[in-house]
Amino acid sequence: MPHKALYTLLFLLLITITSCQTEKQPDAQQIVDQAIEAHGGERFLKSAVSFQFRDRQYRALRDGGAFVYSRTLTDSTGQQVRDVWRNSGFTRTVNDVEVELPEEKQKAYTASVNSVIYFALLPYALNDEAVRKEYLGEATIKGEPYHKVRVTFAQEGGGEGYKDVYVYWFHQQRHTMNYLAYSFQENDGGTRFREAFNPRTIGGILFQDYNNYTLKNETIPLEAYDQAFEAGKMEKVSEVVLEDIEVKELEGL
Repeated sequence: MPHKALYTLLFLLLITITSCQTEKQPDAQQIVDQAIEAHGGERFLKSAVSFQFRDRQYRALRDGGAFVYSRTLTDSTGQQVRDVWRNSGFTRTVNDVEVELPEEKQKAYTASVNSVIYFALLPYALNDEAVRKEYLGEATIKGEPYHKVRVTFAQEGGGEGYKDVYVYWFHQQRHTMNYLAYSFQENDGGTRFREAFNPRTIGGILFQDYNNYTLKNETIPLEAYDQAFEAGKMEKVSEVVLEDIEVKELEGL
């Protein structure tokens, strides 16, 4: 092959390789890993976190794959109710006496406890085995650059809400998870969009509160909720505020 033709071929090959590298989209797994690191990293893996949410005390203890999630409250009759969900199953005690519950109620209470702790410890749970991640592209919210990632769940290991769909917005430089949207099936279904505020680091873990919004026009795709938020089409329905947060290393318990 003549030198001129060889150089031309090498030049075209170089352009092709450079073009492929330029067009290669970010990896959803890497984005989530960076977010988990930005929010606390390995501190999530061996810690006991407790907090107050809407007059109920929650506690999440994790030791690698083992976990104990609990919720303690005082009911309308003044009795202390404690729900505990661990690897081995769910239990409820009333004034320290275990009570039997039908399977349907066990599932409902388990889902309730898990939901609050799931959101409180985001984005840690996004690396659970049942999670499926998909990169959706870039976005700009309030002038800041974000990566957009969709999360769905495998039926096996995905829990009662495995049909739920989530979209997360991760800041491109800070790697924090500042917005999320989700659709849910429970209680006739619906969607929500959450905006993080009041970030604070406690025990090396970043916690955030959320403004909770709804969108009446649910024909808008979930992944476009950032645009609806920017356009002022969201209606604020509540605030999700965590109080009295404590974080303890497991070895110190």
